[in-house]
Amino acid sequence: MVPLTKSAEAAVWFKSSYSGGNTTECVEVAHLSQALAVRDSKSVEGPGLTFSTDAWADFVSALRTSRLD
Repeated sequence: MVPLTKSAEAAVWFKSSYSGGNTTECVEVAHLSQALAVRDSKSVEGPGLTFSTDAWADFVSALRTSRLD
């Protein structure tokens, strides 16, 4: 996981369909060429992180299979 780069700042960001649309307590995700960027939707100008696509897939898999405590 690394801080956002300039290319991530210009990316197309989206919220999960599970966010309920109008809620402000969400994360936003952007697909980059070889990574995924994540930021807080309440602070889009604030810090964010990038993850390799493999690391993100592992994280999502762990969430779906309840491997995280």
